Amino acid sequence: MRWGGVLMVAFMVSACSGGDDRDRRPSRAAAKPAKPPTPRADTAAIRQCKSRMLARGFEFSSLPDRDFGGGCSAFGSIKLLDVGVPVTNLGAMTCPLAANFAAWARHAAMPAARVYFDTELVRIETMGTYSCRPIAGSSRLSEHARSNAVDVSAFVLADGRRISVKDGWNGDEASRDFLRRIRASACRRFPTVLSPDYNAAHHDHFHLDMSGKDFCR
Repeated sequence: MRWGGVLMVAFMVSACSGGDDRDRRPSRAAAKPAKPPTPRADTAAIRQCKSRMLARGFEFSSLPDRDFGGGCSAFGSIKLLDVGVPVTNLGAMTCPLAANFAAWARHAAMPAARVYFDTELVRIETMGTYSCRPIAGSSRLSEHARSNAVDVSAFVLADGRRISVKDGWNGDEASRDFLRRIRASACRRFPTVLSPDYNAAHHDHFHLDMSGKDFCR
């Protein structure tokens, strides 16, 4: 009887200690890797940026945050609608980029056109803003991949003349002086400004971004 009791207790302990393997397996939910949190772009800094733009009379629409994968994103971005002169090909731009670009267009490019060409600037042409791509000749992502850059290619005047970076950089005196003046102004507003003086990849546009590198050429 004593041995029988021992065997019975052992059997009961074994049954309670997990005869069913499923009790010891981690659940699928627990094994699934946690999804990284989505960055929040609705910060105080972004709200202040938008408020300043509205106060200065710049029109824009807010865009939804987008994560395109591979490091490409558009967080805290807006679309400029009115900066005082029409601008082509503008897509998602971070608010600080858009604010600086709008101010540059209104307070640098437009007055410079009057000074050097004695007429009004009626359009600014760009090659776009957001683009999920690396820097030319590099594997590193461009600031365009974060909607943090814009490429400016030409300026159209009221008398029909089109001053392009490609043809005007080494063109007539007025075009050369105009383009160099607005580049100098851009260098005071954007941390990174690349022009035809930088390399062959920029022979036909100004690259303006907010990467904080403090580089102007």
